[in-house]
Amino acid sequence: MNSILDSRPDLKSRIDAVAEVAGYLWSKGWAERNGGNITVNITECVDARMEALTSLMPPLPIGRVLPHLKGCWFYCKGTGKRMRDLARYPMQNGSIIRIAPDCASYEIVADLPVLPTSELPSHLSVHNYLTGKGLPYKASLHTHPIELVALTHDRKWMEKDAATRMLWSMIPETRAFCPRGLGMVPYMLPSSQELAQATLEELSRGYDVVMWEKHGVFAVDTDIMNAFDQVDVLNKSAQIYIAARNMGFEPEGMTDCQMDELARVFNLPRQKA
Repeated sequence: MNSILDSRPDLKSRIDAVAEVAGYLWSKGWAERNGGNITVNITECVDARMEALTSLMPPLPIGRVLPHLKGCWFYCKGTGKRMRDLARYPMQNGSIIRIAPDCASYEIVADLPVLPTSELPSHLSVHNYLTGKGLPYKASLHTHPIELVALTHDRKWMEKDAATRMLWSMIPETRAFCPRGLGMVPYMLPSSQELAQATLEELSRGYDVVMWEKHGVFAVDTDIMNAFDQVDVLNKSAQIYIAARNMGFEPEGMTDCQMDELARVFNLPRQKA
């Protein structure tokens, strides 16, 4: 079967990266069953031949109007699809969609009529915000990192920037590679409009990674690998913290002076007030 990826190396590279990340999520135990979602803005990979493609099925409503996404294209994990399957067969377990001119509906264009994730409205709302702000972020990732989710079962880590300060202090790389820290959203119904709005509010405060209490993480970045890397580094810090606690002591962590020095030398953003 012909694929939209044929003779389009840039587009294939983007989808291959999604498949690679999907494999990492599964191997880490962060994507049980059909858990997690990935949505990537691929508009810059679109050529004239793609623009001429017709929809595989009638347009479907998004459920909201997203004016900054008019004519944009996305690759989305399919609803009910497993990350372990997407890693092997990304075009059978995801779809390429085009936002219609009305900014309120979308068309599935390739390769198969795979319905996108049920969380598509939330993901697209985030992309609408990012595009409207002129930010370079093209990828959104939702996954269930075990140790980070475990932290949210302790109320003290849900306080503003409490988890950020602790995670930064576990290892210098976390402060360096996740310089904006971790936004926190209290438990809300998965896939709900309330959860999507709360996530947008945390992103608007400057966070690139948002923790959903007792659920998972939502991350945005310039590409899907960078989004994964941020979550991976943060979860490594959570693992270090939990390992120290399992050894019977509270980890000392880096001091404020040490982290301030790191921020100064590497020109990192300062922690939010």
